[in-house]
Amino acid sequence: MLRIRIFDEVASELQAKGEIPGPLHTSIGQEAEVVGACMALSRQDYMTGNHRSHGHPIGKGAPLGPLMAELLGKETGVCKGRGGSMHLADFAIGSLGESGIVGAGMPIATGAALSAKLRGTDQVALTFFGDGASNTGPFHESLNLAAIWKLPVIFLCENNGYAVVTRASDMVAVENIADRATAYAIPGEVVDGQNVLSVHEATSRAVKRAQSGAGPTLLDVRTYRYRDHAEFGKMGDSVASYRSKEEVEAARKRDPIEMFAKILIEGEVLDEDGVASVRAQVISEVDEAVDFARASAFPDVSTAFDFLFVDAVAPRH
Repeated sequence: MLRIRIFDEVASELQAKGEIPGPLHTSIGQEAEVVGACMALSRQDYMTGNHRSHGHPIGKGAPLGPLMAELLGKETGVCKGRGGSMHLADFAIGSLGESGIVGAGMPIATGAALSAKLRGTDQVALTFFGDGASNTGPFHESLNLAAIWKLPVIFLCENNGYAVVTRASDMVAVENIADRATAYAIPGEVVDGQNVLSVHEATSRAVKRAQSGAGPTLLDVRTYRYRDHAEFGKMGDSVASYRSKEEVEAARKRDPIEMFAKILIEGEVLDEDGVASVRAQVISEVDEAVDFARASAFPDVSTAFDFLFVDAVAPRH
C-alpha cells in the first residue's frame, strides 16, 4: 500500500514539473482495495485494470522502475514508452493491460478466464473497474457470459462514490452495485474497501469459488479517492466543487494505510519505528525508480511505427 501511495505522490510531483505528460489518475486513498485483492491472487493469475492504473500492477508485484519509466515515456517502460499512465501492462506478473476506455478491461478478463478454463488450469482472472463502468454494456455482457459459462473471473468494482464529478448514487438505480449480481445468478458482496484484510478475505472467497468451477463473483468494494478524478500538472486539478471539504476530511479519517499500521502495531507485528522503517524503505525504492526512469532514453524516432500493423505511413501521391 505504501508503494502505491508514495509512487503516486511522487508521480504527481513529477507531472507538476512537466516530466509526465497528460492527465494523471492516482489511487491515493484506494490502496487497500487494490492490495487486498491482488494479495489473494497468485503470480500466474490474470488481472486487468482501468484508467486509474498505477496501483494495480504495483499491487500485483510489478517492479517500480519500468512502471515509472513508462509514465515518463521511456524505452525501458513496461510498454516501451508507448502506453503512458493509463495503459500499463506487465505480462510477467499477469497484468494484461489497462485502458482509459471505461469498462474495456472486463471482456478481456472474461476472455482470459475462458482461456484458463479451456486449458484446464487453476488460474483466475480479476478485473478492476469503477462504479461508472457498472453502467456500461461490457459490464452486463461480461457478467452474463461469465455466469452461463461458469468462468473463473472476479469482477471487482472500485466504488469510490464518483464517476469523475457525478455521484454514483445519481447514476446507479440500485442501492448497491453488488445487487446487480442477482440478475446473473452469481454472488454479489459489498466490501469495506478501506480495510485491506476485509478485501483480502472477500477476494480469497471469490478465488476459491472460481477455482472450484462454480463461476464468477461480483465484489462492490467501497473506497474513496482523496485526490481529484484526474490531475493536470501545471493546469491544476479539475473542478472540486462536487464534494465538500468536510466529506473529504471525514473520509481521510479512515485512511487505509493508517488503519492497517494501527492493526500491525496493536497486534505487535511492528512497532512505530518498524512502520517508519518500512516507509523509509519504500521512499528509497520509489527514488530509485525515478532515477532509473530519468536515466533511461526516450524511444528512437526510427521505432515510431514498431508494434503497429504497418511499418511506415504510406506516401501520398
